[in-house]
Parts: sequence; structure tokens; C-alpha cells
Amino acid sequence: MVSIISGGWKEVLRIIYKMSKAIIQVKDLSKSYLIAHEGKEKYTTLRDVMAKNAKKVFRPTASSVVTKEEFWALKDINFEIEPGDRVGIIGRNGAGKSTLLKILSRITEPTTGSVSIKGRVASLLEVGTGFHPELTGRENIYLNGAILGMSRSEIKRHFDAIVDFAETEKFLDTPVKRYSSGMYVRLAFAIAAHLEPEILIVDEVLAVGDAEFQKKCLGKMEDVSKNEGRTILFVSHNISAVRKLTEKVVYLKNGTMQASGPSAEMIERYLGETISHINEGKGTELYRRADRNPIATIRNITINNTNTEFPRIGMKAAINCIFAIDAEQNITDPSMNIVIKNIDGDIITTIASRDTCKVKDLAKGSNSIAFTIADNCFVPGKYFATIGLSPSSGGLSYDVLTDYPLFEIYNDGKIVYWLERDFGNFIMNRISWQ
Repeated sequence: MVSIISGGWKEVLRIIYKMSKAIIQVKDLSKSYLIAHEGKEKYTTLRDVMAKNAKKVFRPTASSVVTKEEFWALKDINFEIEPGDRVGIIGRNGAGKSTLLKILSRITEPTTGSVSIKGRVASLLEVGTGFHPELTGRENIYLNGAILGMSRSEIKRHFDAIVDFAETEKFLDTPVKRYSSGMYVRLAFAIAAHLEPEILIVDEVLAVGDAEFQKKCLGKMEDVSKNEGRTILFVSHNISAVRKLTEKVVYLKNGTMQASGPSAEMIERYLGETISHINEGKGTELYRRADRNPIATIRNITINNTNTEFPRIGMKAAINCIFAIDAEQNITDPSMNIVIKNIDGDIITTIASRDTCKVKDLAKGSNSIAFTIADNCFVPGKYFATIGLSPSSGGLSYDVLTDYPLFEIYNDGKIVYWLERDFGNFIMNRISWQ
């Protein structure tokens, strides 16, 4: 008992948290929203229009019919998280991941059910969340610490470590409204990770940072979980990051919890169901990102003359890929970028039209863009891709597909060495031995 007291109140609280069965308990959690739909009347005559305009002189009338639809973003979610757990939350766009994190972060209230949280929560959900734009980086560190319930002396003790991790010392006394999105994220994560919350909640916001900083953040989250016993909730489309960081995964689909369990098992299930969408002929819609400029849309993708099933391609065989594209107007100098990933989410290679050969202009209506890999060097495995159609000059992409199941490479027996071995990401073709 003496040793506990000498360690201070912080150590006493940490022991109490560890003794409790669950630090987060979610019971029968549901969240609904009312969505308004405004529709015009099916048939209107000239007489109707003239009559309505006359009535408006004396009494304004609605020109459209508004209906409301109840949408359940989450439905009957149940799980428990124990102190020190590292938990990933995965699922496709619209699965309810962000809604769940907002409820756990106390940003929004559930419609039904309950959430019990024991301990201080630090959330990193959107770029700049919790920052006051007019305050400097220095002032926002103290503001965020105060929000977490820390004293000024506690914040001061961690101040240098926060600035060093965020690499923003040069801009510390600059108002954060002048920060880039990357600087926002670096400082926000550094604050959340260093000010000793019992629970750290991180959404896809880390994708804004560069690859080196993402790696640094993953290492810090693993460190505070393993060595300091903090609980981590992590949402990411980067399956490799989820696999490396987390021990358990909650798998959401269409607002319902499909399953929860060991990370490797849940990830395999998620990826398997992702592949099956192509077999069901659901096309590109499930993989389309919301933030886009829809004047051009990738309607369909055909690989080696098939678009109805996940195509299997032999090692070193040719890969022919055709994108069917619908354009709302003429588009000059578009760019195609295909970031190819393995089943773990690791980026294997990028095919960028700007670096190889410019693609043709798009005319209003139906178009196609194609590329061919005459002698593919992929090793056996399943490959996914993030596919972007964008202006070559930069700016908002016309269309983006995320984690689209692209193809599976298998050994058809032509490469004898690979029948019994499995290592590396590429087969090096066209090698000359002397």
C-alpha cells in the first residue's frame, strides 16, 4: 500500500482502471438521423403554375413536397474494451465507423442504448478538431490540455516533447489557421498522445500526414499502449496499419456489427467479403469516395476481358485494364493514377499516367481509358488498388475508388522456383545473366 501511495494519485488511478473489467462498454447502441428529401410534383400544367403564382401574392405556398426518412447509421452495437487494449474498427465507407467514434468521444448522443467510459478520452477525428483557429500552436497546446482536465504544470512538463514530436517549433507562435493540414495533424496527434489520456481515439485523419509521420504515429500509439497501459481505438482504411497496431478488431457493415475478435481473423473476413462484392456484380459504387468532383465518373473496370468476377492472372502474364468513364462535359488533359496494394494494405507500386504516357482527352458522354502491362512482375497474391481520375493540373479529383479489388496473381506452374517459396513483392523480369 505504501508503494502505491508514494507513486502518487496518478498511479493509484491507473491501478483502479486496470482492476476494472471494461474501460469502454457499449450496450445496444443505435443512432438514427432524419434525412429530408425534397421532390417536385410529377406533373404540372401551365394553368397550375399560373394559379400558384397568383396565390403567392396573397399566401406563399410550398413549391415542392418534403418527405423525411429515418436513417439508422448504427443499429444494436454491443462490445467491451478492457484497459490497455488496442482495438481497430474497420468497414467500408458508410459502415458507421465515424458515427461510432463521435458517440464514444461524446460529440454526439446515441438514439438508443448506452455507452460507459472510464477515464480521460483524447480524440483525433478531423483535422483541427479542438483547435481554436485564432490561437497560436503554443496556446492551443495549453487549451487542449485544459480540456483534458490537466493542470498548467502538467502540460508544461510535456510541452517540449509535444513540440519535438510535432516538428512545429518554427511555427509555434503562429495562429493555427495558417497551418497546413499536415501541420494541423502533427500538432493535434502530438497533443493527444502526450497529454496522458487513458483512452486515445484516432480516426482516418492520420492519412493527411506524410508516410514517415504516419509510421511515427503508429509507433507512438504502440508504445503508449504497451508501456503505459493506455487504450487505443484506431480507424483506418490502411489494413496493414490496423494489422500491425491492433490486437482486436470490430467489423462494421451498413451500421451493424458483423463480428469482433482477433485482428487477423476479422481482417481476413473483411477482405473476403470485399472481394465478393465484385462477384455479386456490384461494380464500382461501393468503393467510391464521397469527396469528388462528379463531372467524370469511373463507371466500370474490365480486366483481361472480365468485370464480373475477381480475375485470376498467371505470373508474368499480360494484364489489360480498361476503365469505362462517363463525362458530363469535355475534359482536357485528365490524369489516371492507380496505387496497387497487397492484401495487407502495403503499397506495392503506383502507375501514374503523368509519369508514363498522357491519356487522351475525354469527350462529353461515354469514354474509355486503358493500360497494358505486357509482362507483369507481381508475385502470387490478391491485389487491391486506390484509383484516381483527376485533372493533371491538380485540384479535387473527378472520381476516386478506394481499396478496389483489382486482380489475383497465381502461379500457373511456369515459374518453378515459386512453387515452394513465398517471399518478395516482385519477380524481376528480363534479367541478363553473364
